Amino acid sequence: MAIEHVLAVVPVADFDAGHQWYERFFGRPADNLPMEGRLVEWRVTENGWLQVTTDPGRAGSALVNFAVDDLDQHTEDLARRGLAPGEIETVNKGVQLSAITDPDGNTITFIGSFRIEY
Repeated sequence: MAIEHVLAVVPVADFDAGHQWYERFFGRPADNLPMEGRLVEWRVTENGWLQVTTDPGRAGSALVNFAVDDLDQHTEDLARRGLAPGEIETVNKGVQLSAITDPDGNTITFIGSFRIEY
């Protein structure tokens, strides 16, 4: 038995507002609308998905990390789409981080110089 897909779930209080924000975040419409008005999905890697769902009681509690190939480019792209990613900071062993928070308070952190082994 093997796990074939990973799905990160981001709870939002207002589905329509969250859906629109994540369309801006990704710079494209959702890839899948499995539950109209309640759940949307973006494919972020071959087997990795980000789901946005209505769950007011949990809204703002998600922490999602994306390891990216070019952190500067990703933060510039977000800024061009009218979003405000945090400053890039260098942390342990040359890894770089930049975080952004959605309107509900969910935090998405981009990781540059990510390595599988340290």
